[in-house]
Amino acid sequence: MRIGPFSVDNKLILAPMAGVTDRPFRQLCKRLGAGMAVSEMVTSNPKLWGSVKTQRRLDHDGETEPRVVQIAGTEPSMMAHAALYNVDRGAQIIDINMGCPAKKVCNKMAGSALLQDELLVAKILHAVVGAVNVPVTLKIRTGTDQTNKNGTRIARIAEDSGIKALAVHGRTRACAYKGEAEYSTIRDIKNTVQIPVIANGDINSPQKAKKVLEFTGADAIMIGRAAQGRPWLFRETEDYLRTGKLRQPPSHAEVCEIMLSHLQALYAFYGEYTGVRVARKHVGWYLKQHKVTNSFRQAINRLETAGEQLEMIQAFFEGHHNNNQVRREVA
Repeated sequence: MRIGPFSVDNKLILAPMAGVTDRPFRQLCKRLGAGMAVSEMVTSNPKLWGSVKTQRRLDHDGETEPRVVQIAGTEPSMMAHAALYNVDRGAQIIDINMGCPAKKVCNKMAGSALLQDELLVAKILHAVVGAVNVPVTLKIRTGTDQTNKNGTRIARIAEDSGIKALAVHGRTRACAYKGEAEYSTIRDIKNTVQIPVIANGDINSPQKAKKVLEFTGADAIMIGRAAQGRPWLFRETEDYLRTGKLRQPPSHAEVCEIMLSHLQALYAFYGEYTGVRVARKHVGWYLKQHKVTNSFRQAINRLETAGEQLEMIQAFFEGHHNNNQVRREVA
């Protein structure tokens, strides 16, 4: 799949997720098979660009190409200015958020709330595309609610505005993340436009990825929540799409290595104090796949230093390995 001058190596893209797809996580997912990764959402409000949070979201140091930054807002001129600002700081693709259903975003009429105003959608897209000399992409939902699935109309507006690729989450704004994603609307959108279409929503296994690609005819898929604590899902899916065979899941030793390297990257990126706290949610996601007691979870969430966090995780996996070794010897 090509987006402007950029060729995406495979059909797998890491979805933008606020508080999750920071630079360390994007780099990790790319290393483990994602062909492209989209940044956390950056506000179009220039008053907030000086904040520590926004400055971190603008940090692409050492990141492999293409560097994709997602922006959000409601004012066409402000969105155009935000796109220019991010391009000046290293963004190679600008992605526009019209898919987020979060109340704090939609209450400001941004994100998926914009889908109810097709005229404003067109104005924003034209303004951003006209402001920058890099490709502009768009992420949407299937519509505002079940009675107004206007995703195909938005897709036509996007294509006419010069959008280079379109990601579609298979739920409406009203659905938020409830129920199951549907892919019929994504298939209709793919049959409506000539630009690349990326299918998103509830893709949580290699088999599901293959089914969604075949059903929708999409050019690629976008994986979000399923990659939390399972960044190797990308390489497993890439292998399955290429060979039709399921790859063996990572060993406990490899999971431990991935976790430790991820946490160390977080400490380096955020500093120890914030890094330890950001790491807690990632540790929780990683450990979902293992039998962990509530007391263990509470204990690891109380740790205050990087050294303590790393030591406890390493001890957990060493204990897991030793227990497995004893079981094999007894058997």
